[in-house]
Amino acid sequence: MEKSNAESESSDFTTIGFEKIRTDLKFLVECFREVLVDLGDTELAKCVPWLEDSEIHEPFPKRMAQVYSIAFQLLNIVEENTSSQIRRLRESELGAASEPGLWAAELRRLQQLGTDGEDLAEILREVEVEPVLTAHPTEAKRSTVLEQLRELYQLMLARENRMWTPREMQKIREDTKATLERLWRTGEIPRQKPEVADERRNVMHYLHEVFPNVVPRLDRNLELSWAEAGFDPALLEGEGTLPALRFGTWVGGDRDGHPFVTAEVTYETLLDLRRNALAVIDKQLERTAHELSLSQYVYPAPGFLKEAIQALAKEVGPAVAEPIFRHYPDEPWRQFVRLMQNKIPLERSVDDDDRLSADDQNRYRFPQQLRADLRILYGSLLEVGAIRLAKIEVRPIMRTLEVFGFHSAVLDIRQNSAFHEAALAQMMSKAGLPGHEFMEWDEARRLEFLNQELKSPRPFLLPGVKAGTEADALLDCYRVLADHRIRFGADGLGALIVSMTRSVSDLLMVYLFCRETGLVENSPEGLACLLSVVPLFETTEDLEKSPSIIKDFLNHDVTRRSLHRQHALRPSRHSLPVQQVMVGYSDSNKEGGILASQWALQMAQESMTAIGEEMGCRIRFFHGRGGTISRGAGPTHRFLDALPTKTLNGDIRLTEQGETIAQKYANLGTATYNLELLLAGVTGVTARQMRVGEVKRPLKGVVNRLSNISRDTYQAFLRLPEFMDFYSQATPIDALERSSIGSRPSRRTGQRKLSDLRAIPWVFSWNQSRYYLPGWFGVGSALAAVEKEDEENFIWLSKEQKNWPFLRFTLTNVETNLASADLALMEKYASLVTDAAMRDQVFGIIRDEFLLTQTMIEKVLGSELTGRRPRFYKTLAVRAHALQMLHEQQIVLLKNWRKLRFSGDTAESDALLPEVMLSINAIAAGLRTTG
Repeated sequence: MEKSNAESESSDFTTIGFEKIRTDLKFLVECFREVLVDLGDTELAKCVPWLEDSEIHEPFPKRMAQVYSIAFQLLNIVEENTSSQIRRLRESELGAASEPGLWAAELRRLQQLGTDGEDLAEILREVEVEPVLTAHPTEAKRSTVLEQLRELYQLMLARENRMWTPREMQKIREDTKATLERLWRTGEIPRQKPEVADERRNVMHYLHEVFPNVVPRLDRNLELSWAEAGFDPALLEGEGTLPALRFGTWVGGDRDGHPFVTAEVTYETLLDLRRNALAVIDKQLERTAHELSLSQYVYPAPGFLKEAIQALAKEVGPAVAEPIFRHYPDEPWRQFVRLMQNKIPLERSVDDDDRLSADDQNRYRFPQQLRADLRILYGSLLEVGAIRLAKIEVRPIMRTLEVFGFHSAVLDIRQNSAFHEAALAQMMSKAGLPGHEFMEWDEARRLEFLNQELKSPRPFLLPGVKAGTEADALLDCYRVLADHRIRFGADGLGALIVSMTRSVSDLLMVYLFCRETGLVENSPEGLACLLSVVPLFETTEDLEKSPSIIKDFLNHDVTRRSLHRQHALRPSRHSLPVQQVMVGYSDSNKEGGILASQWALQMAQESMTAIGEEMGCRIRFFHGRGGTISRGAGPTHRFLDALPTKTLNGDIRLTEQGETIAQKYANLGTATYNLELLLAGVTGVTARQMRVGEVKRPLKGVVNRLSNISRDTYQAFLRLPEFMDFYSQATPIDALERSSIGSRPSRRTGQRKLSDLRAIPWVFSWNQSRYYLPGWFGVGSALAAVEKEDEENFIWLSKEQKNWPFLRFTLTNVETNLASADLALMEKYASLVTDAAMRDQVFGIIRDEFLLTQTMIEKVLGSELTGRRPRFYKTLAVRAHALQMLHEQQIVLLKNWRKLRFSGDTAESDALLPEVMLSINAIAAGLRTTG
């Protein structure tokens, strides 16, 4: 059968891409080998993979894992750069619209549906997208290592310039080898857990060095695509016309099972975020001051600019203003910008660090004060006809202010509902109320008490009174928020997220904490909370209960007043008040398997959206996606397409966790690409859903059945009496729990049971041992049952899955997990289980379900992976042999390490643990995923 032109072109680009990967990788690994030889590590030099004369034999050299880890990181750099370069090549040869998911492609699709520029401009004004950076312990690389990898990427980017002379190319090679030597000499794994401050510094890197530089690129890509589509450019002019991009973070605010996130840490984080935002704006104003060298003798300054200059000069005082006037006597635009700079509340210290200045009424306190002066500057340039300069020099600062404000990113505060219960019980006891009984009350009794309390503005405790460990920690944190709000406003304060929300009372008790700390307002009608209280529905059971919980919560008087008050204080782009709801992909998958998790999320979102509409409220979903498919990951534009109709509405928050932050945002080109996918995808899906309306899905009943069968199969496996023994020996979970790759403990309360284990190490351990079990187990049994009992619907399902984005997305993700798994390696890891009978029984169940799922997925999707997704298959093949070596080494290391531990030889087992962790790090680099 002949290929279509599109298929042929795609094949051509794939061939070019893999040839580029081969040649670029050869360059890097040759440089790496030369470094090792120069350092005298000749035996390890022979281990460097992907070279013709590479060789390795058992016993494995001691630092082999570090060689492979670096080699895989080099491959990842090469693949990232190749993807970027192939996208550029496709755009050059086929046009910008050839790249799926980006602005040009999305605008073309919408045009074909009949959407015009005016309609689309209205939609853009409602789009709000907010990635939230979290510090979940899934980034296995040290920050120092990440810096070296970023430098290597820049060197590979430099090699793309074909105008270099041979000497210049040799310099790039030398710089590459120097960076590789630093990488080799730098320890791959952290010897101790990072502190929250370390994680905060990593997040600040992106908020200072990456995202502010990406925003103008994103805007330019939209404007160019808009013009190429033939839409009127004037529709994108003015404030509020471009899609809203915001950022959030959990680093310094996420307390769920994290004892090291104290009130002091939150205080420092909020100030760091503010300091960073002001430094970014100051840097941009510095550049603009340098560029706006307009002379008043060429174009006289407008009168309103002169008046504004005099007003600012009076505010900053003569000691600041007079030197500016002397230095720029004939340049009013420069005068104005320099005066604005001096109103930024930063002071230069001796060590040249940017520091927040003391509160000063002559400095900008809130971003809207700076925005007013930027409008004057912008308008003054338009007045003299300098339209181009206004757009190039001033509008980007206005956009930076819109995106980052004076806070960089909003800081969410997350805590577990069980912690809240304990805190409230302690407060009640201290106030002479039956706090010891509260923990035993049923929901009806709790609601009776909470509703009565919420009628009163009276706090439980007198100022300075201590109530207990949980209560004191929680109230100290909330007081930090209240103080920050008074000093700087609420722009930098995110949501109060209640993880493991199981009932309405879990949410209402947060209002009492806010009442206690000054985060409420009193009115004749009653209390109104000033910050958003957000449920996090995580398990499949809680997702199923979520519609009724949300309905009761939205019906509550305090909630209604709070939503309207929050909307008035911090208006969004939407006319209705907004209730944020977080949905968790990790724990629902851990508890019920991938199909049940995805289906529960779909149904919950549909139901909660309908309830919001019924009650005059917009539901804004916050998607707690992890870095792996088992925890909600997958291609961004496919994920957005798969969301239920009407649940997006141009408004989304979603987490960016662990290693995905570096993978998606470490470099400007990659960061621009991934954020454009998000912005364009949200806009495109919203516009299409508005135009097409709700699509009926007659297969819902079948999928519901599949979900139930897969969940029953998955949970039956986890309930096996032998399961925990098998899991703890057949995966490296015991080593992972001793790792230092995140500041937070791997278990919520430290109990040694599956329910207490966090979803991240759960998925991480299955991936490391190549089972990928949470991403497919139960799906095969479900599909086989439907085929056997209802063949007609099974055939219909196989045909219709292509037309239902949710089903296609879910089944394709299952297939990806199956392809990433390796049955032979699973069996080798199972050999670590000491009880042979138990091992054979449990592994037999895994093997049978794996083979069944492979067969059924191929039946439903219509063909084998190798034929449908050749690029993905080749990507796996490139890694296969090197990963095989690492897995075999890890199995030997685990066996030896456990033997030492069980024999009581603590010193020797501790000495071997770094090698075990290095093997985990290397495999994570090879798989490009942790948990």
